[in-house]
Amino acid sequence: MEATKLSAASVYVGTYAKYNNGSLFGAWLDLSDYSDKEEFYEACRELHKDEEDAEYMFQDWENVPEGLIGESWISENFFTLRDAVEDLSDTEQEAFFVWCNYKSHDLSEEDADDLVRDFRDEYQGEYDDEEDFAYEIIEECYDLPEFAKTYFDYEKFARDLFMCDYWFDDGFVFRAA
Repeated sequence: MEATKLSAASVYVGTYAKYNNGSLFGAWLDLSDYSDKEEFYEACRELHKDEEDAEYMFQDWENVPEGLIGESWISENFFTLRDAVEDLSDTEQEAFFVWCNYKSHDLSEEDADDLVRDFRDEYQGEYDDEEDFAYEIIEECYDLPEFAKTYFDYEKFARDLFMCDYWFDDGFVFRAA
């Protein structure tokens, strides 16, 4: 999944009337400049004030997850979700969208704060691979003498951990819920 940073989301806004008349006139609007959907649409109205009752056409967008925007609409939940994930680091935001995709969450319908809370409960961190995570578990949870660590089979331990308790995707580890 492509990394998404909601605070960097932008949309190119034109209108159907202009498009149908051969014009691509519009502008890129940074969604971080607007607190909610209504404020965003007010900027669209101002941009296309030369048209009465303009039908907006979102001709391109960046950093907006699938299901939160279409050619003629933007979800109210985009702004709620953007605000809910703003305290997550860039890496955590990337992991959040991997988690949402893996769990098939509907970002346009589900409560953003609940999603972030559940993500925080399950997110374990970023690791090179499953064995790297298993090594950290051994270091943190078990007081093995140094000589025993050289005989420990981290690969098999990782296999057992990821059979039921954890899952790994795109460099991130999550607790299975």
